[in-house]
Amino acid sequence: MVDVPVDQLTGTVDRARVRARGQLLDAGREMFGVYGYAQTSEQALCEVAGVPEEVLWEEFGSREGVLITLHNEVTTSGLRAAEQALLSEGMDDCPVEQRFRILFDAYVSAVTRDLREARVTFVEVLGVSPAVDEHCKRWRDLWADFLTGEAERAAVRGEAEERDHRVVVMVMVGTVHELMAHHSRRPRRARPEEVSAELTQLGLAMLGIPGAAG
Repeated sequence: MVDVPVDQLTGTVDRARVRARGQLLDAGREMFGVYGYAQTSEQALCEVAGVPEEVLWEEFGSREGVLITLHNEVTTSGLRAAEQALLSEGMDDCPVEQRFRILFDAYVSAVTRDLREARVTFVEVLGVSPAVDEHCKRWRDLWADFLTGEAERAAVRGEAEERDHRVVVMVMVGTVHELMAHHSRRPRRARPEEVSAELTQLGLAMLGIPGAAG
């Protein structure tokens, strides 16, 4: 009998788990994003992923866990893209209209890169369960913090009215998600630049920033 080091065995198990998780997420991306979450059973999800249902339960708890993980990955990608865009050279001197357009260009590009992911993120998460609703609410709160910071920056620069922007921003975040869901459902996909232009005008108008029309 050949002795195999414990750390080598552990590494093999870890790689197998990572591979299985990836297969389940790929299957969720395809099944939820093409056929819909409600139409996808755990059995069908595991069959497409090529893993036993026990692996799904161990790694994600349920197909709902796969849905939340996919939503988290896409939404994180969108937020990081927006943050990186606003940290790029010359952004400190940009007028608020340009900053908003660059922000939404980066965000829309990131979250619509895979149309299946866009449907999962903005359509399939709706009305699933209280746990999914709470997960989405935490993300909306993060976005509200981020955009409130942008509104306050504009106010300091004299580009927006000095007031408490938090409530308006929270409404704006909800509206942005509704618009993204609308575009994700449409049979004719709008180009990313069309969507980001629409979101930019919406954001500027809701914050009462001059020059938002047009």
